[in-house]
Amino acid sequence: MNSKKTVLNRIVMRKLCMNLKNSFTTSFGTLKEKEFLLVEAIDEDGNSGWGESVAIFSPWYNEETVKTNESVMEDFLIPFLFKDPIVSPEEIRKRFMHIRRNNMAKSALETAVWDLFAKKNNIALTKALGGKKDEIEVGISIGIQNSIEHLLSLIDRYVDEGYKRIKIKIMPGWDIDVLEKVRDRFPDIPLMVDANSAYTLKDLEILRRLDEFNLMMIEQPLGYDDIIDHAELQSQINTPICLDESIHSLGDARKAIKLGSCKIINIKIGRVGGLTEAKEIHDYCAEKKIPVWCGGMLESGIGRAHNIALTTLSNFILPGDTAPSSHYWNEDIIEPEVTADNGTIKVPSEPGIGYSINRIKIDKFTVCSKTYINK
Repeated sequence: MNSKKTVLNRIVMRKLCMNLKNSFTTSFGTLKEKEFLLVEAIDEDGNSGWGESVAIFSPWYNEETVKTNESVMEDFLIPFLFKDPIVSPEEIRKRFMHIRRNNMAKSALETAVWDLFAKKNNIALTKALGGKKDEIEVGISIGIQNSIEHLLSLIDRYVDEGYKRIKIKIMPGWDIDVLEKVRDRFPDIPLMVDANSAYTLKDLEILRRLDEFNLMMIEQPLGYDDIIDHAELQSQINTPICLDESIHSLGDARKAIKLGSCKIINIKIGRVGGLTEAKEIHDYCAEKKIPVWCGGMLESGIGRAHNIALTTLSNFILPGDTAPSSHYWNEDIIEPEVTADNGTIKVPSEPGIGYSINRIKIDKFTVCSKTYINK
C-alpha cells in the first residue's frame, strides 16, 4: 500500500447493544444479547475506517470486558495512535506493544486503521492483507441446547443449507451421549466439537472416546491458558486438538506447535490483537503445515467483514465460523448483509472491508458514544 503518512483527526467510540436471534450457550455461560464497542478512525481528510471489539460484558472468554476495553482504549491506546502520523497499519502493533494483553481493545483500533488505509489506497482489505480467494467456505457453530432432539433438528437444518462443517459445543454431561446420537443420525457430516476449556486430564477416558466419532477436531478441551496438558492429551488421542483460547500471539503458536499441543489452530483477530498478528500466525502455521481456520465471536457485520478478509489467506483451509448475518441478527449494521450460498461466502471486492456502513442502523443500536479529538 501507499506509504504516505496518515494523521488521525479523531476516533469515535460507540457502545452498541444488539439482541441475538437465539440465545447462545457454551460451557461458560449464555448470551441473549451482545453489548460491544465499535470504533471509527477518521483521518484529516475525512476518510474513515471501522473496527469492532469482540469483548463481551463479562470476563468469561478471557479477562477483557466492554468496560475494560473502553478504559484501555481511552487512557492508553488512542493516545498512542494520536502521537505520530501513521505510515502503515502494520506499525500499530509496535505502538501498542508496551500495553500487556488487552488484545481485543488493540484489535478494535488496529482493524479500523487497516480498513482506513485500504480505503485510502482504493483496494479491498483482502488484497491489502495478501488474500487471493474470491470465496470462502464456512461452517456453523451450535451452542448447547435444551435437548438432543432440538440439536439434531438444528443440524438437519444446517446440513440442508449446505454448511461445510458443523461445530457443536460440549461440556461434561453433554458429550458422549450427544455425539452417539448425532453420529447415528448423521454418520458422514464433517463434525467438530468445542469444549471451551471444560475438561481436565482427569477426564482422559471421556476424551479418548472422542476417537470413536471421526471428528475433524476437538477445540480447546483443557485449560484456557494451557499448552502443556494439551500436549499430553494430544499424545493419547487420535482426534486432532485445535487450540483457541491458549493462542494470543505468534509466540504462543510457535510454542504450542513445538510441544505438539495441537494439530490445528483457530485464529481469532480479537484474541491475538489484530490483523497483523493474525497474518503472522497464519504464515508461521503454513510454514509448519498446521492448518488454520477463523473462529467467530458473535460479531456484527463489521467484525464479520474483517474475518472474511482474513480468511482469504491461503492457509485458511478449514471452514470457519463466519456464518451469515441472518444466523445471528434480525438486522445487521452493514449493507449488504453477509450471506452464504450452500456454505460459501463470496468475498467483496470494494475498497476496505467491502461492505457499506449503515449509520441509521448503528444509531438505532447505539447506547452511548464518545469522540476523541487529536489535538
